[in-house]
Amino acid sequence: MHPTPPPLAEKDQLHPRNPHRAPYDFPLLRQRSPELAAFVRPNPHGSLSIDFANPAAVKALNRALLREFYGIEHWDIPKGYLCPPIPGRADYVHYLADLLAESNGGLRPRGEDISVLDVGVGANCIYPIIGRREYGWHFVGSDIDGVAVRAAQQIEAANPTLAGAIECRLQPARTRIFDGIFQAGEVFDLTMCNPPFHASAAEAAAGTKRKTTSLGTARGPRPTLNFGGQNAELWTEGGEAAFIRRMVQESGRRPRACYWFTSLVSKKETLPGVYRALKTAGATDVRTIDMAQGQKKSRLVAWTYLTPAQQETWRKTRWTDPS
Repeated sequence: MHPTPPPLAEKDQLHPRNPHRAPYDFPLLRQRSPELAAFVRPNPHGSLSIDFANPAAVKALNRALLREFYGIEHWDIPKGYLCPPIPGRADYVHYLADLLAESNGGLRPRGEDISVLDVGVGANCIYPIIGRREYGWHFVGSDIDGVAVRAAQQIEAANPTLAGAIECRLQPARTRIFDGIFQAGEVFDLTMCNPPFHASAAEAAAGTKRKTTSLGTARGPRPTLNFGGQNAELWTEGGEAAFIRRMVQESGRRPRACYWFTSLVSKKETLPGVYRALKTAGATDVRTIDMAQGQKKSRLVAWTYLTPAQQETWRKTRWTDPS
């Protein structure tokens, strides 16, 4: 049985291939996306920025970043849905590419033959957008929210660069993750997930208040959360720990259907329970990859059930030299 992965050294920077490592170039971004110009102002330090507590400003910044870095001309989300910080989302994708490379002699598998399942694709469709642009991967995005699924489908349909690259599926059972999404005989090279963080609506509301207060923008009893988020995006019964345990259990029922199952883990305290669940499920290899964006620390956990011989067969049949 695999050992428990050791603690990792703390990081404070984004992935080396992440194009968002440098400060935002607001003069360039507002030139490329005139909508953003209305929100750009000098900050107290004398440099240009936006009010990150303003949802409209954050959405305009995301549109500008998606246009400049990912070739997305048409992007929108319904009011109140999660408007994610793109730099951190890009990190997850780049670390997954490294994970595949470590399993493939240092070569990062690219192209449409690489299939990725994004659990909880959301209305924003961010992970498929980034993964398609950076590595040419094909995505299936699942979600329990029909509005989110339709919004993600609209983003795919509105942008020629995404044509045929993303298939969105509604998860019919709110308590299921892979069940009902994996189709007969279907395999994925990767699954990815940013689980709901909080364990209840009250906990999510308290987190919203703390976040807003830290930005210095609390406005009475109902502060605005600049990144938004619906209930299914922010909380689930039992929080991320229970969600990831269910994910592990369901992954164990289809051990040959994916090379690397993965999930973000926000809380360090969640890790021991995840490792115990993976040991019980029979994972043959478990990796923990540290991630960071400034003061925000996170990590992803990846696991596989494939034996070394099965991994070798997978590489030979599905992954080719990108050169």
